[in-house]
Amino acid sequence: MDTLSHALWGGGLFGRRRTFWFAVLFGALPDLVSFGLWLPAHVLANGFHFGKPELAVIPEWVSINYTVSHSLLVALIVIGGVALWRKSWAVPMLAWPFHILLDMPFHTAEFFPTQIFWPLSDWFYDGVAWSNPWVWYSNLAGLLVLYGWRWKRGDFRRTTKPLYDKTT
Repeated sequence: MDTLSHALWGGGLFGRRRTFWFAVLFGALPDLVSFGLWLPAHVLANGFHFGKPELAVIPEWVSINYTVSHSLLVALIVIGGVALWRKSWAVPMLAWPFHILLDMPFHTAEFFPTQIFWPLSDWFYDGVAWSNPWVWYSNLAGLLVLYGWRWKRGDFRRTTKPLYDKTT
């Protein structure tokens, strides 16, 4: 799935008023530590091209970072450690394992399959590419429903009282 969608799912599901952007960051984190570190330099050197890059031009360290950052075991261990230290940070960090679970059925064996049990196992599910129109439009519809529901609940409205009352 695309990084922007992951970020929006993370913020929409796990972000609250003070932790929204933290959840957005952790929703995108697995992609940022792999492709996010490589892609800007690649685009500057080779120009921007639509579509996925050829596997031959992607450095091995991107694959390693992808595997580590997309491991459910790694994510849960890190979040568990953070929860012991700062419990309030753990909930928005759940956007990270949600990213992994969302990636698993929407990556194919040909392009960065998600090995959720790494380092214990190299198992992955050969899923449907997220670029498939059914997946893409379902993702968009889901995000619209999620943010519409949160808007209707009032999650994005200010609830602070004014510093002074204009009626007095």
